[in-house]
Amino acid sequence: MMSITQAPHGMNVVVETGDSVIIGRLGKFEGDQVKMHHAAVFQVTAGESPEELIRHTAKYGVPVEHVELSFDTQFIQRVRKLGDVPKT
Repeated sequence: MMSITQAPHGMNVVVETGDSVIIGRLGKFEGDQVKMHHAAVFQVTAGESPEELIRHTAKYGVPVEHVELSFDTQFIQRVRKLGDVPKT
């Protein structure tokens, strides 16, 4: 599994936290914060799998909600390239 620091700068990535999924283009790190560009944030309820939502976004594109978004890296559980997500 890739960590946020191993993710390629400028690539679209999927970042999963405990209660949300953030999808967008990876930007710069600023201390414990990471900046993403052209990003969307999806809330995930307890027990819900975000995989269908992630696959839909991989297939049809990121519905941009934030031109720039910064968030804390502390709660990241999983990071992967959006291009590696199956588009089914």
